[in-house]
Amino acid sequence: MARSSRTLDWGFPRWRAYGESGQEAAKVRLCDRHGCAEPGNCPAPKAPNSPERWYFCQPHAAEYNRGWDYFAGLEAEEAAAREGAESNTNAGYAQAQHYGWGGSGDGSRSPDEMRALEVLDLDPDADFETVKKAWRTKAKEVHPDVRPNDAEAARTFHAYQVAYDVLRQAEERREWRG
Repeated sequence: MARSSRTLDWGFPRWRAYGESGQEAAKVRLCDRHGCAEPGNCPAPKAPNSPERWYFCQPHAAEYNRGWDYFAGLEAEEAAAREGAESNTNAGYAQAQHYGWGGSGDGSRSPDEMRALEVLDLDPDADFETVKKAWRTKAKEVHPDVRPNDAEAARTFHAYQVAYDVLRQAEERREWRG
């Protein structure tokens, strides 16, 4: 007779008690540090270039890594060659750092704020005091009192004013939130 693959969890009413689970206990690997009963979920190599691993809990992995020397046991030329090869493969991260991925891309500024900063020719991570100084300097150059009857200057002044208002309101919201 064929064995049914249907579980007892289908439909209502439930055909088993609520406290029972149909699964066995999951195996948890303990930390390899003597006397530690925490789960060991951080692998660490037992020796350089070794496939064997220790499995530590996070505090013991940090302790282990504090004294780890990646170039231990290598000659100076071999260590320099390995460092050069790895810096070449990791060069993309340094290049990305140059473009400021931690600045405006961290979500702290809205697209409107970014456009306002572009209008004022400021960096994405400019603080509000820098915004005030830039706005005052640029607004003085194209103010309608300084350049009367100049439509282009009036449009530019209006753009600076709108950009400043956007950034001022965003700063007020940040201060209000805490």
